[in-house]
Amino acid sequence: MDFGTAKPAVNSFERAKFNGRASEYFGIWIVNILLTVVTLGIYSAWAKVRRNRYFYGNTVLLGSSFEYHATGKQIFIGRLIVFGVIIVLNILASLHPLFGFVTLIVALIAMPWLVMRGIRFNARVTSYRNVRFDFVGTVGGAFVAVMVGGFLAAISLGLLAPFASRWLNRYVFNNLRYGDRKFFVDPRIGSLYFALMIPAIITIIGLVILGGLIAAAVAAQAGANLVGMMLIGSIYFVTFGVLIVYALAGIVYRAAVHNIVWSSMMIDGRHRLRSDLSRGRYAWITLSNLVVTICTFGLMRPWAAVRLTRYVVEHTAIAVDGDIGDVVTAVQQSGGAIGSEYMSMEGFDFGF
Repeated sequence: MDFGTAKPAVNSFERAKFNGRASEYFGIWIVNILLTVVTLGIYSAWAKVRRNRYFYGNTVLLGSSFEYHATGKQIFIGRLIVFGVIIVLNILASLHPLFGFVTLIVALIAMPWLVMRGIRFNARVTSYRNVRFDFVGTVGGAFVAVMVGGFLAAISLGLLAPFASRWLNRYVFNNLRYGDRKFFVDPRIGSLYFALMIPAIITIIGLVILGGLIAAAVAAQAGANLVGMMLIGSIYFVTFGVLIVYALAGIVYRAAVHNIVWSSMMIDGRHRLRSDLSRGRYAWITLSNLVVTICTFGLMRPWAAVRLTRYVVEHTAIAVDGDIGDVVTAVQQSGGAIGSEYMSMEGFDFGF
């Protein structure tokens, strides 16, 4: 699907743009790394703020960019709280085996709340044209979407992944607000299962090839009566191969779900969004980014991050029903514009 690149008429789709450059981001990234190392990780909270402000500020939609308003202090305090709770739970678990079980239950109960708070925080510290986003999801919704959905997808070996994807994206986006205007998504199960077909084929072919290699290796070892290092090497090879197969299938599935979800999305019941990621291209960018980053010992990470972000952003488009200025003005007049004083009620980013 091609949304076109020319200046659109009313109600036609216009692509978003990403103006970031790897050379610019490298300067931010290297300073973040150095200061994080020197401060033994403390600066990482402020590094996250600098990183997000760069990427948000260079994401342009209909002539305006997004803004990120969180502070390093909020993120740092949130991480301290989580770190402190983890230490306490581990101390209790070391005192008696029963405490280990209790801490597991506490963690499972707390996870949906942490997820909900994390999404809400990130929404509320994001703005577009001076109007803040918001998130009104509940802890119960997070439990179903994240915990139950993830569990069912895992025990079914991915066969129920489309249901998990639907629950998760409906929870996130149907509870998202731009000012006081609602988002709405309704990805169809049939489309999500169709998206699962190619990843399933990749998984089957990959496992068949691995099975053949394993059989050949076993036969070779049996004929030569080799054990020890070759056996250990075979185990590592099989484990690594299975991870690669599932990772590739997951990347392809993620791109397809992204297209389905974003192309079913509407804002305020009027404004439509679209995504047309190529699954093959997305997989190539993701995997080649990983290889290049590893081969350069992380020095090409800024290039990889900018490359992937640009591809995803520039394959996203929106069709606004009316003039964007009039739409934003209407949101502001209805009380959707949230002032900077609202930040005092934001709380902290717990990293979930």
